[in-house]
Amino acid sequence: MPDKPPIFGILLSVQKPPSMTVFILYSKQLKGDALWLKQLHRQKNDWYVLHTYSGYENKVKTNLEQRTSSMNMDDYIFRVVVPEEEEHEQKNGKEKIEMKKTFPGYVLVEMVMTDQSWFVVRNTPGVTGFVGSHGAGSKPAPLLPEEVANVLHSMGMSTRHNDVEFDVGEPVTIIDGAFTGMHGKVTAVDKEKMKLKVVTEMFDREVTAELDFDQVDKL
Repeated sequence: MPDKPPIFGILLSVQKPPSMTVFILYSKQLKGDALWLKQLHRQKNDWYVLHTYSGYENKVKTNLEQRTSSMNMDDYIFRVVVPEEEEHEQKNGKEKIEMKKTFPGYVLVEMVMTDQSWFVVRNTPGVTGFVGSHGAGSKPAPLLPEEVANVLHSMGMSTRHNDVEFDVGEPVTIIDGAFTGMHGKVTAVDKEKMKLKVVTEMFDREVTAELDFDQVDKL
């Protein structure tokens, strides 16, 4: 993230009529503020892989979520995911279902990579480093979109960032899946799993589809 201009907005506190010198400084500062905001707007969130101590994946997730909140980094660090999958086992004639780590010793984090966010994540207890980093404070390479999609979809999660909100009754367009291109209305929202139920019309009949957040767009 670009450093915030050192006197960001400081001249707004001037109470008396400004001199020409102050006016010129203020004009320059406004340009600097606009550039800073423009650079901030360009930043995008990506997914990165953290290496952790095996068996500490869930603890790292909890630690990082707590640090994100307490250090006011919610605008830079978003979702923390421990990839898991169901494992079915027959025991004493009964089927037992357990959640197993898909990638033991690894945690995924969705974030905007800045010096500050890197520091918060890298120094989270249990994190031993970023995968794809060459050390000495170098920034890691993010996962490819298709890699992220494969992992999240296998867990029934959406690739879309969870600050997107949908309301019951809201009209949407379906952009992915068997109902692509059709319009419908949201009838149910599961924010935790980022899933929707959408009613659309097909052959003069109402059909309900369960979709991920990233399979629809707002109208």
